[in-house]
Amino acid sequence: MEKTKTARPAKTARVKAPTQAPVAHGVGRRKSSVARVWLRRGKGALMVNGKEVNQYFDTDVTRADAASPFKICPMSADFDVDVNVNGGGLTSQAGAVRLGIARALVSLDERVRVVLREHGMLTVDSRLKERKKYGQKAARRKFQFVKR
Repeated sequence: MEKTKTARPAKTARVKAPTQAPVAHGVGRRKSSVARVWLRRGKGALMVNGKEVNQYFDTDVTRADAASPFKICPMSADFDVDVNVNGGGLTSQAGAVRLGIARALVSLDERVRVVLREHGMLTVDSRLKERKKYGQKAARRKFQFVKR
């Protein structure tokens, strides 16, 4: 009897979790993006899906948006930030990361809530994509009207 090779399932890319226990955790959402954020004691590294924030986000706007809670509350030098984000585009992912970091900072120190609230970091942007309607081309776009 001849041995046949069986097909192995494709390996999925997994982000290796650091061994150090998290100090704080926060979840941020924006459009269809979900970001899970963990703060750990460290030197101020911001890792998004296993990459540096400068490698993951391609524009300066999205980089600044993701790291904006640390500009308001300069506690970033004390913590390493590990983010797992999926869904949506890079802009909505940056918004989700911002909200997740802000929530993690609040769970760490409740006194920070007032400052973050003043700058709008804890406000959830609840706008979602409007659904397409039947008899139309898109959500609001209609077919061209023919008068005669």
